[in-house]
Amino acid sequence: MAFLQDLQQYKAPKVLNERKRELQLFEKHAAIRFRRLELLNLAFCHRSFANEHHKDVDNNEKLEFLGDSILGLVVSEFLYRNYYDSMVEGDFARIKSFVVSEDSLADIAKKIKVDNFILIGKGEEYSGGRNKKAILADCMEAIIGAYYLDSGFKPAQDFILTYLIPEITKVLENKHKKDYKTLLQELVQKRYKTYPRYEVVKKTGPDHDKIFWVSVTVDEKLYGPGKGKNKKEAEQHAAGIAFEEMNP
Repeated sequence: MAFLQDLQQYKAPKVLNERKRELQLFEKHAAIRFRRLELLNLAFCHRSFANEHHKDVDNNEKLEFLGDSILGLVVSEFLYRNYYDSMVEGDFARIKSFVVSEDSLADIAKKIKVDNFILIGKGEEYSGGRNKKAILADCMEAIIGAYYLDSGFKPAQDFILTYLIPEITKVLENKHKKDYKTLLQELVQKRYKTYPRYEVVKKTGPDHDKIFWVSVTVDEKLYGPGKGKNKKEAEQHAAGIAFEEMNP
């Protein structure tokens, strides 16, 4: 592949002997094999690590962008081919939203021990970045993008489906983590013909480890607040509180 031939133009962190052993251990956990370990190493390179190396190293965000597109295509095609006669487009969209969600990808990342191999900066390390869902999910997408560039579409597709088919099965069996924002919105639209309104009521903690507190209003009734490491997580928590109270 041309990308592999021109890899030197991409500033991937050097793979010295110790790092090579670490990456080979990851390959064993994930049951995949890279031709170029430099590309896999780049997939693990978080922005905070690249920034600390004064731009001598690239981050994994472009690989993440690519991996996100490949992931969406593979899941969409699988649903289309296997459930064409039994589902409508809305079902496809709902299932896909769950299985490619941050929660789902972060869980898969932990299963294959992505957190042990991420390259992050010291500040991010001290703030627990190695276990942050967003960082894990983004790295998972970057690995998918890197594997596609390294080995082609079919191996990347097989890798994705190995871990995503069980997640699809969970959704079909209603054993998945619930997207409470979507559930609440559907309930509120049906019951009140309106939408939930979310509001950040406060932020606590230092800048590097801030907690967001969000309330949600439904038909003039206030629920929450929910809390989370970011606004999105806090909104999900608030939506869960409201949904459970409205469905005792």
